[in-house]
Amino acid sequence: MSNSPKRIVIVGASLAGARAAHSARAAGHDGPLTLIGAEPHLPYDRPPLSKEFLTGDQDADSLALDPDDAYDDLDVEVMLSTHAVGLDVEARTVAIAPAAGGGAETVPFDGLVIATGAAARPLPGTEGIRGVHTLRTLDDSAAIREGLRAGARVAVVGGGFIGSEVAASAKARGCEATVIEAAPAPLMRGLGAEMGMQAGALHHQNGVDLRLGVGVDGVLGAGQVEAVGLADGSRIEADLVVVGIGVAPNTAWLEGSGLQIDNGVVCDATLCCGPPGIYAVGDVARAPNGWLAPWYGSSPIRVEHWTAAVEHGMAVGRSLVAPDEAVPYLSVPFVWSDQYDARIQIAGHPDAGDHVELLVGSVEDDPESGRAFLAGYRRDGRLSAVMALNAIRPFVRFRRLLAGHPTWEEALELAATLG
Repeated sequence: MSNSPKRIVIVGASLAGARAAHSARAAGHDGPLTLIGAEPHLPYDRPPLSKEFLTGDQDADSLALDPDDAYDDLDVEVMLSTHAVGLDVEARTVAIAPAAGGGAETVPFDGLVIATGAAARPLPGTEGIRGVHTLRTLDDSAAIREGLRAGARVAVVGGGFIGSEVAASAKARGCEATVIEAAPAPLMRGLGAEMGMQAGALHHQNGVDLRLGVGVDGVLGAGQVEAVGLADGSRIEADLVVVGIGVAPNTAWLEGSGLQIDNGVVCDATLCCGPPGIYAVGDVARAPNGWLAPWYGSSPIRVEHWTAAVEHGMAVGRSLVAPDEAVPYLSVPFVWSDQYDARIQIAGHPDAGDHVELLVGSVEDDPESGRAFLAGYRRDGRLSAVMALNAIRPFVRFRRLLAGHPTWEEALELAATLG
């Protein structure tokens, strides 16, 4: 195989996969390029699935990442409703099978991008109960939206970003909403307990019943969901249940391939999976991020952020065409969440052991402008992350500062200039 592959195959018609296709063509790849997707839809944007699409402010057509003819213009062969079921690294082939059933066939490749993302974790014991949903795909969101009728009782299991956004969307549709979170605060994974409680206040302010520190004992209903039973013996009446308890990377099809699978596809710093010309991107990739090196060294991590998916795809598209010029991935992690009329933004990598301190604004409501603040996370004498609520301009300044691994003193100096 020459350094630049003749045929590139991208498995996963996702944000990361689509950006890899664009990037490979932009970098000069003029050979065959195939994009394989398990869903029947061309690549689309996922963040609105729990927000604008659920509320009805956005339709399915507007979610498309590219115009319908974009892949024709790029000369990309698109295979939708097609599952990858195996990978032979030695033969350099991907085994695929149609979603509707039928025999498997193989697709040869010289360069491969694994962009199969992740799947929502179901709540055990809910199989076959109508009205219980997870949210990962456009079809999932469409089914949930159908149930968000004014007056409907919606129970959301899990107070992470997806669960919190779904609750906000349910309230916007006139539903009664309850969020059930086993941890002491919502968004614990992304924000820690202190700032998680500040985010949780948004639910209280908007009339959502927030149940913290209690697990789910089971979903009740004969055929159709009727209620959620909690571990403390209480019961939440529900017409619709949305489960947001995390995701698992889609790696089952890679079993036996010889690639290292450990909570994702383990990659090196350039997102290469080991064998030359094989890369992983987006939610399925577990790779080092050079920006995190002061705290994590070269340890691989898996990041479920929109920004990382874009950056991975763009980087790997270039690396496939010019592997000798591949550079290690280095980026300040970034994620945002729109809930009710508030925007939460996070840059860096908060950790449960970090010291958290308010740097800009106040956690108290201002009679005119509402709550707006930015908090900093300190680790080993440095600013490791920031979280902003309705403080977009300060956040932009701090996100830029984070790129240089600032000391805590430098963070305090910037905060002083911002008032």
